[in-house]
This record gives sequence, C-alpha cells and structure tokens, in this order.
Amino acid sequence: MKKPRLRGRYNRILVFFAGMIVRFIWWELVLRRTGFRQLAKRTRSERFRREALRFRALALRMGGVMIKVGQFLSSRLDVLPAEITETLADLQDEVPAEPYADIRQLAEEELGAPLAEKFEWFDENPLAAASLGQVHRAKLRPGEDADFLNVVVKIQRPGIASIVTVDLSALRRVGAWLMRYRPVREHADVPALLREFSATVYEEIDYNQEAGNAETFFENFKDDRYVSVPRVVRGLSTLRVLTLEDVFAIKITDYDAITAASIDRAEVARKLLDTYLEQIFEDGFFHADPHPGNLFITPLRPAKGGRQKKVRWQLTFVDFGMVGRVPENLRMGLRETVVAVGTRDAARLIKSYKELGFLLPGADTQELEQASAAVFDRFWGMSMSDLRNVRPGEVRDIGHRVRDVMVDTPFQVPNDLLMLVRTVAILSGMCTGLDPDFNLWQQLTPYARKLVEEETSSAFSLDNILQQVGDVVQTFIALPSQASRVLAQMETGGLTVQSPQVTREVRTLGRSVDRLTGAVIFAAFLVSGVLLLNNGNGQLGAGLLGAAGVVFLWVLFGRRRD
Repeated sequence: MKKPRLRGRYNRILVFFAGMIVRFIWWELVLRRTGFRQLAKRTRSERFRREALRFRALALRMGGVMIKVGQFLSSRLDVLPAEITETLADLQDEVPAEPYADIRQLAEEELGAPLAEKFEWFDENPLAAASLGQVHRAKLRPGEDADFLNVVVKIQRPGIASIVTVDLSALRRVGAWLMRYRPVREHADVPALLREFSATVYEEIDYNQEAGNAETFFENFKDDRYVSVPRVVRGLSTLRVLTLEDVFAIKITDYDAITAASIDRAEVARKLLDTYLEQIFEDGFFHADPHPGNLFITPLRPAKGGRQKKVRWQLTFVDFGMVGRVPENLRMGLRETVVAVGTRDAARLIKSYKELGFLLPGADTQELEQASAAVFDRFWGMSMSDLRNVRPGEVRDIGHRVRDVMVDTPFQVPNDLLMLVRTVAILSGMCTGLDPDFNLWQQLTPYARKLVEEETSSAFSLDNILQQVGDVVQTFIALPSQASRVLAQMETGGLTVQSPQVTREVRTLGRSVDRLTGAVIFAAFLVSGVLLLNNGNGQLGAGLLGAAGVVFLWVLFGRRRD
C-alpha cells in the first residue's frame, strides 16, 4: 500500500479519537464543573452509546485492525461502560472481499507457482472474508501427501502487514493521550493492554504460527471422538498462505439445521462447555475465537453394523489464529474460581480474584463479597428459562449493584486473561442459544466437585497436614492476646466504654473466645493425630493426640474464675 494512503489512514484514526477525547473533556470535565453536572449525568448513557456507534461505523469502513479493536473493547467489561461494550458486542469481522486477481497474485508469490499447478481446482469466490484475510475452497492434486483432497486456503489481504503496523502505531499514540488523564491512569494500564493486543494481532497474521496452533489442537483432541480438527497441508502453507483440510459443516448457530439432522442441541451445548473446560484447566491452551463462523456441527455416518438410532456427530473447530495460553499459576486461580462458583462460596470467589490479580492493591473486598453472595443467593441454580421469569427490575438492581462495586473497587482483568474472558462470554451466549434451558451452574458443579476431590486428596499429605495444623494453631493462639489488647484499650481509654455492664459482657466475650480457641486447637490436634496414625506415623500421631487431651482438659476446667 502506498505511503500517502497509509499516512491518511494514520491521521483518520488520530482525528477520530481526538474528537472523542475532546467531546469527553467538554461533557465530563468542563460542563460538570460549570454548573451543568445534572445535564452531563442525564445524557451520559446516550452519549456513550453514540460514541460506540461512531467507532463501529469507522471500524466497518476502515477494516484492518479497527474491527479487532472493536471486538477487544467489547470484552472490557471491567474498564468500559456497559453502553459501549453492549453496542460493540456483535461487531463481526466480515468485510468485502479483495479482488480475486490480487489474492491470486499474492498466493502464487508465496507458493512459488501458479495456483493451477498446485491445485486441481481453486474457487475464485471466497468462502469467507475477514479484515486480515479471506478463505477459498480448493481441491488438491492427486498424489499430494495427504489422505484427503478437499481443502480450504486462507490467504492474507495484500498489504495487511503495513496496515496493521500503521493502525497499531496510531493506537499507541492515542494510548499515550489517555494515560495523561489520571482516572484512566489509575484504573487501567493502557500501554500494557495495547502491547497484549498488538502481540495477538501479529500472531494472527503469522500463518506459520496458526498452522502450529492447529497441529497442537489436533494432538490434544485426537482421541476425543466428539471433537474434530482440520489437518494442515504443510507443503502448501507459508507465512501468508495456509492450506487446511476442508471440514466446513453445519454452523453451530444454525439451530434449525442441527435439529433437522436429529442432533440433540442440549447435548451439543454440554459438550461445547466440557471441551472448553478441558482446554482451559487441563491443556492450558484454548481456542480463543469461538464465533459462529469458527465452530461447526458435523453429522457422521452410522457405524458399520451399529444398531444405535442416535445420530453420531462431532464438534468441529476451525481458525486457530487466536489462541490463549493459561500458565500454571493462572490455572490454579481459575480452578479456585470454578470451585467457588460450584459451591456458592462468595468468600472463596474473592480469594480467587486475588490469586488471579483482578483486585489491585488496597481494594476493599467486603462490598464485593456481599454483592457476590447476593447473586449466589438469588440466582444460583437458575437456567435461562428461570431467569426470564425473574422480575426485570430485580435483575437490573442486582446487576447495577455488582457493577457499581466493581467500578468503585480497584478491579482490572489482567492482560493475559483478556482473551479468556472474551471467550467465556461468547461461549455462554452460544450455549444458551443452543439450549434455552442451559444451566451453567449444573454444568460447573460436577467439574467443581472433581476439583474439590483432587484438592482434598492432595491435602492429606503429611506436609499439608502439618502446615495446616501450624496455620490453625498460629491463628487461634493469637486470638486471646488480641482480645486482651482490645480489652486493655477499652479499659485505658483507647476505646471509650463507660458502661460497667458492657465491660463485663466484653470480658465474658473474651473468655468465650479463649474457650473457642481451645476447642478449635483441640479439634485440629485430634484430627491430625488420627490422620497421622492412619498413615503409619505412630509416634507423631500419638504426640498430637496427647496434646489434644491436654487442650481438652484446659477447655473443660481452665479460666473458671473471673
């Protein structure tokens, strides 16, 4: 692409975002400080929606990275208003196709020969066209090193690498502008987000990388009879051309076709979620772009000699340009989240947020925990059909409460979890579309139970037992002294308590704390001693049982006198 055209593209992006920033400053800073606060507040929702519509129009007009930016922004529920994320949520990466002559020229340059020499047949009309490339159907020549003939050829748009470089350069300039505004600077690390986004886009235009992703995914699911992955034709794949087995079938959102094929849509939804749970928690490598054009349902022929009337099928994945990786430390935090949701444990959910790095330093988690508990109490176990019968105002009120707490709390999804958050959001909507009665809670509960069982079995190792006993003892031995310090402060005026009756009640409470402490320590020693004896460690187990007896006597007879 010619430099003047690229310069014009760069300037259009800067002008657009500059106008957006100027409008924000005028409404949110100037008018709010000159007596028009209520006007700014009253019009904020509609203004945000208009800004999102303006960006949507720009993205569709310019293509390139801008559509990817829109999809990226639609997933930032943690840092952007709902009006923006909702408006951009259905932005599809579909743009007009490139002229076939340009596509053919690029493909022949990459493959080093005319397409007629490489393929028996090549369809000039694209099967799909996206912002970074487009896909054509073709047929391999006999004798090609593959046990299939029908393929799809993914070819980059000419000049897309230059467009990506220019678009990302403009976005970095915009990010530097945003970081000058303190509320943005305190709530989001814009340069880090842009670095993560840039890395993702550059991976998408490296078709060698995508070929490797497809092969990894194939290996992970080669023994799963319900999952199908296209095979790569390495001899016809380069940096800008990728040739894969043609596995296109029924789109996962073509509900009528799935039903007409006598396939149970509820079963498809369950398998889709199970497959992603396996990718995230076991493989640590997941398909990060599960939109309807990348997932198919493939009906299979009945097994030879089989008497089953049930239709056999496979869940087929395509397009591995966007994949996510889950390091072990994040996988453990995510496991904690699943267990917390599956067991309705709001405190454990907040703990998982901390492990995942969602909560920034200094975050007050009490209100967030209360809001999470309210969601569990009201909605846990409900299917989408059940939720439709809930009064809309009630859902809205609880949703606003959770969102307000998240906005007030230093809360930001880490960069390496961004794709996972977006993937799960798309996945949830897809499962509900397949099965209106899809119940995420019921689907997560068996998996959460499995994780709890694994956690419990590992917890009974000798090292874990001793560590937990030490933690319990250390925590509860400190309680009496802490209670004594509080009493001392109250008696010396550090905490003002004028009523003798209150003082006596507090002292009684202190004694109760001491006795509760003893009871907990007794239980810890007793359980640990029994476990150690059962594990063959008789000496240490007997010692802990003896200590449990001493503590038990102290609980019964100690501190009887005031």
